[in-house]
Amino acid sequence: MTVTVRTVHDVAGIAAVADFFSDIWQTPHTAPPYPAEVLHSLEHAGGAVHAAYDTSGTLLGAAVAVFGEPDSYDSYSFVAAARTSDRGVGLAVKRAQRDWAVQRGARTMRWTFDPLVARNARFNLVKLGGRGTEYLVDFYGPMADGLNDGDESDRLTITWDLTAPEPEGPGAEPPPAGEVLATAPDGDPLAYRSQDTLRCRVPDDIVKLRAAEPELALRWRHAVREVFTEAFSQGYEATAMTRDGWYTLSPRGALA
Repeated sequence: MTVTVRTVHDVAGIAAVADFFSDIWQTPHTAPPYPAEVLHSLEHAGGAVHAAYDTSGTLLGAAVAVFGEPDSYDSYSFVAAARTSDRGVGLAVKRAQRDWAVQRGARTMRWTFDPLVARNARFNLVKLGGRGTEYLVDFYGPMADGLNDGDESDRLTITWDLTAPEPEGPGAEPPPAGEVLATAPDGDPLAYRSQDTLRCRVPDDIVKLRAAEPELALRWRHAVREVFTEAFSQGYEATAMTRDGWYTLSPRGALA
C-alpha cells in the first residue's frame, strides 16, 4: 500500500488529526485526548504535526513532535498512532518525524509508551532500534480514555538515536533461560537472569486483558513494574523484544 506522509498546518487538517486520535484512544470527538487547538499551538511553536494518508486521502496515522531543551540536540515525540499496524504506516510516520528532526539539528528523539503493549515494544526496540532508557511509575496518573481506563499509567521512555543506521532485522530470538527471578500472574516464569542479561515477559495482549479482567491486568502491571524498577536501579535498559513477548534488559551501554 502506498502511504504518503506530510506535515499538517491547516485548521481542517489538524482537526482531522485530533478526531483520529479520539478514534484511536476511544474517546468522543468532543473530548479528544489531544485537542485540535493544542496541536495547532504546538505546530505554531515550532513543532510538527505529521499525518499519513493512503491514495484515497484516508488518514491512517499521525504523530506530533516538538524539541527538547535548548542546545540538547534532542526532540520529543509528543504522540504517535497508526490505524493499521501491518502496513508500514507507523514506520513511515516515524521516519518522517526523524527526517524533520534531523533537518533541524536533532540527534535523538524520545517518547514514552506502555511497556505492557508487546507489539509497540517490538516496534520501538527492534524495528526502530531505540532503547528503553527510563521506567516511569504511573506517569500520567489515572487515565479515563477507552484504552487505559482502570489501569495505572506506567510508561517506558524510548531514546532513539536518529543518526544510527536502521536495524537490518530482529536477528535470532533465543528462548529465555537461566535463573528464574519471578513468577507471573499466570503461574509461569515472569523473569530470568542469565549472566548479565535479564529477560522479562509481558501478557499477549494487555489491551484485551484489561477490558476482560482488569484486576488480573493490574497484577501484571505490578509484577512487571517490580522487575523493571529493580533492573533500572541497577543500571539496566530495555534493548529488545521477542515476538512472543519477552523483553531483553541489558546493562546500560551494552550491545543489544
